Amino acid sequence: MTVADLRERAARDFQLEGFRDFLALEAGHSENTVEAYLRDLQRMAEFAASKGVRDPGQVTRTLLRDFVYLLKDLGLSAATIRREVSAIRTYYAFLVGEGRVAADPSDRLESPRRGRVLPDTLTVHDVDALLAAPHVDQPLAWRDRTLLELGYGAGLRVSELCGLLLTDLQLTDNLVRVFGKGGKERLVPIGRSVIGAVAVYVHQLRPELDRGKSGGRLLLNARGQPLSRVGAWGIVKRAAERAGITKRVTPHTLRHSFATHLLEGGADLRAVQEMLGHADLSTTQIYTHVDREYLRSVHKQYHPRG
Repeated sequence: MTVADLRERAARDFQLEGFRDFLALEAGHSENTVEAYLRDLQRMAEFAASKGVRDPGQVTRTLLRDFVYLLKDLGLSAATIRREVSAIRTYYAFLVGEGRVAADPSDRLESPRRGRVLPDTLTVHDVDALLAAPHVDQPLAWRDRTLLELGYGAGLRVSELCGLLLTDLQLTDNLVRVFGKGGKERLVPIGRSVIGAVAVYVHQLRPELDRGKSGGRLLLNARGQPLSRVGAWGIVKRAAERAGITKRVTPHTLRHSFATHLLEGGADLRAVQEMLGHADLSTTQIYTHVDREYLRSVHKQYHPRG
């Protein structure tokens, strides 16, 4: 069974079409609100299915709480998680009113408090400004652009960015090989924007920087040595300042923005988890196999720069 089949089955098991009619015809919500709520409920239904739960009446408070924790771990904004919780509550109010479930497991589900500190997420507009910040007349502009593009376009940790080797690039296949925590290897799709920046850097600037001390690393500092984590943080910070972004921006902000923009665009949790390299985010055997071509299609369809 394909991932698309699993998604359709989850929507059918959780009666999402009936909920769509309720939102549009009875509750009178706008088309955008209806689509956002359905996307949120689809995500919850897939998470429940990954736990072996295929009936909304079998969903427990613990399962819903674990689901909200997962969304926080993935870096979704507090506002997005509040909307997700609101969608779940509205959904169960609908089911209880229709007599389809006897109890509401969402009655004690808490939304993130307003003002609570969660990882900052950039808007797509902010990302565009950030990536355009390195000016081509600056000596290391293409190095900086490559780091920013990979940080956002592939959702890499700062340690993964600094550890990339030239041999990890698989540009003809639109992939980059990454060694994450514990040395776990994964292949992450990258879009044309990332590939373009990397290609210019690798062919034009990097040969000038490499003085035999690079160890084969992709990202180098001005002395031709592998770029350090501190150096990477400095590049991101300076780019944010040039872009006029007032919030604190770090390499991890790019990673959280990568995940948030994919998920808010409709990508499924398992594919995003696979790309992020999370070893265990409450996923199960239903989603354990996600093929490379599917990851490419998810990245291309849902990532703003795919």
